[in-house]
Amino acid sequence: MTATTSTTGTSAADPAADATTEATTAAAGTPRTARSGPRPLRLPGGVSLRVERRALTVGVLLTAAALAMSVVLIGTGDFEIAPWDVVQTLLGNGTPATDFIVNDLRLPRALVALLVGAALGISGAVFQSVSRNPLGSPDLLGFGYGSAVGALVVIVLFKGGATEVAVGALAGGLLAGVAVYLLAYKQGIQGYRLVLVGIGASAMLIAVIQYLLTKAQLIEATRAMVWLTGSLAGRDWAQVWPLLAVCAVVFPLILGQGRALRMMEMGDDAAYAVGVRVERTRMLLMLAAVVLTTAASAAAGPISFVALAAPQLARRLTRSPGGNLVNAALMGSVLLMVSDWASQRAFGADQLPVGVVTGLVGGVYLLWLLVTERKAGRI
Repeated sequence: MTATTSTTGTSAADPAADATTEATTAAAGTPRTARSGPRPLRLPGGVSLRVERRALTVGVLLTAAALAMSVVLIGTGDFEIAPWDVVQTLLGNGTPATDFIVNDLRLPRALVALLVGAALGISGAVFQSVSRNPLGSPDLLGFGYGSAVGALVVIVLFKGGATEVAVGALAGGLLAGVAVYLLAYKQGIQGYRLVLVGIGASAMLIAVIQYLLTKAQLIEATRAMVWLTGSLAGRDWAQVWPLLAVCAVVFPLILGQGRALRMMEMGDDAAYAVGVRVERTRMLLMLAAVVLTTAASAAAGPISFVALAAPQLARRLTRSPGGNLVNAALMGSVLLMVSDWASQRAFGADQLPVGVVTGLVGGVYLLWLLVTERKAGRI
């Protein structure tokens, strides 16, 4: 087993180790090209990366799928626009009508779907790796419900606008994350303890949500229920730029800890043995993942099950150990955009909030996951 790690299937490698491996392979009489596993890719400056072909191929295909779905999603609506016309408009060659529809109305929605899906996918990968549990998802650990409580407090008690609701969602999610971490901490964080504390916190937060809804006026309760469902309708550039800024800061931070995260999946003792500062790294990664989850909830509401399913689907496609962070983010984007397209097209004239579609699909996936985990003897 190599001690290097991967995000899209690539990781930093030691050139000396590569040379040793090549020498050993040659001595054994096995051609270098016949050797299986990740192959080194040498970059300028003495940097070497180990490239896992399958993971890299999956990443390229998911990127292509995300771009294709973006074009399809932008062209979907009451006024249909052909994919080629969408591309021409994005390149600045569209008509005034298509330019307004694409750039002002639909492009922000597609970008929010792309960013929210990526944020949920990578945060789900972090929590599942930290907890070493496939159920270690922000949906089930209570962070989404924490954002919902924060948003509902602003809506019901303070009659706040969209900006105030987003701030409330961020604050609520962060407070829920800190509370779950402190309650689960006992000489470190254990995966099942984190999941159990998160499930308990979710139940309490759901009770708070229900209480706030009973205290709300009809208009406020309707507005709160729309937000709680999770929707991409009406999203504009005011949601894109803050979410993009958060992702631009937090994504590199998480990807930079990819090797440490993979070592921590092997257990705290193994991670300590290779020099990982386990508790500090775990706290940093969990904080970063909570920030991404709450930022996504602030932009589109608490969209369920994307963070649970995306990392596992990415891992099944790549067949690669570790968090598969970039592929998990890409898978999250594809899942959310496909769900948003289905919410607009699959139910005739009735357009459903995207959270309804992800909830339906995610519920089936969760049942399947529980059955397979039980058969495997892990739960």
